[in-house]
Amino acid sequence: MTWRASVLTLFPGMFPGPLGQSLAGRAMDTGVWSLDVTNIRDFATDRHRTVDDTPFGGGAGMVLRADIVDAAVASVDDGRPVVCLTPRGRRFSQTDAQRFAAGPGVILVCGRYEGIDQRVIDARGMDEVSIGDFVLSGGELAALVLLDSIVRLLPGVMGSADSAGEESFSAGLLEYPHYTKPAEWQGRRVPDVLLSGHHGAVAAWRQAESEKITRERRPDLWAALASQEHAA
Repeated sequence: MTWRASVLTLFPGMFPGPLGQSLAGRAMDTGVWSLDVTNIRDFATDRHRTVDDTPFGGGAGMVLRADIVDAAVASVDDGRPVVCLTPRGRRFSQTDAQRFAAGPGVILVCGRYEGIDQRVIDARGMDEVSIGDFVLSGGELAALVLLDSIVRLLPGVMGSADSAGEESFSAGLLEYPHYTKPAEWQGRRVPDVLLSGHHGAVAAWRQAESEKITRERRPDLWAALASQEHAA
């Protein structure tokens, strides 16, 4: 069965964008996954195609109307998870990517302006998701990031099934460093253990490097991993 992504946006021309290239593009061409894009403005009911209005309570900016967004979601809703891309959402993770990849697909709602009327988010049970602690002009770039992280995990997309299991975050750790030819470059040598041919030693080195890098760069991940091991 083809994994299906539906994107709701005011800027449909932003898709497929980079998703039409490389691994994701080839996978789309071969039918591993599909992408349909819906213009939220098509569901406006006035001659000006208005999709937003001023916020109750005052304040700057405009808010996407609940009735317009709801009609757009209803046009593609078939039971797949509905995700709202917003900087106030919970942080998207590799675990989320794996979960969505294991399902039939996802519906992504791209916010704009000051956001989307909370009533439709609640009524539709949308999963509010953020890709990081920063603000973008809209949810479109976040949707592209989300889809790339998911699509590459679909069966047959990546060349090696082992690659996904060794990547950063897959086991709660950041990935170890990589090296290739030449064995020496500008006076810098590849670690001897990687040239030893001793698979056990290589595996131990990679594990130790992953742990070291995670401790140094992401103490939050290291603490979470330690907490899980303690609980077990």
